[in-house]
Amino acid sequence: MSEDDPFEGLDVPDDPTADLDRATQALTVRTEERRFGKKMVVVEGFEAGSELKELASDLKSALGTGGTVKENHIEVQGDHESRVRDLLRERGYDVDS
Repeated sequence: MSEDDPFEGLDVPDDPTADLDRATQALTVRTEERRFGKKMVVVEGFEAGSELKELASDLKSALGTGGTVKENHIEVQGDHESRVRDLLRERGYDVDS
């Protein structure tokens, strides 16, 4: 007789604690003005080992803009601060007001 997995068929993530990890990180979102008056949204406060490249890719796709990951922070091109805050909250992150 084979034992059935009680979680089979349920939508349980591979790492159920990932959402908890996100909620415990207090992120800071700010807009900087770069050369030639270009705006850049900077997201800081990530813990080491965070999936920054995946998150940055999601943000850039959702906003239709460019950006990069540098030294444990994400930079998104353009004046999208309020939208970045909303997108991070939708993904379970704690974002400063």
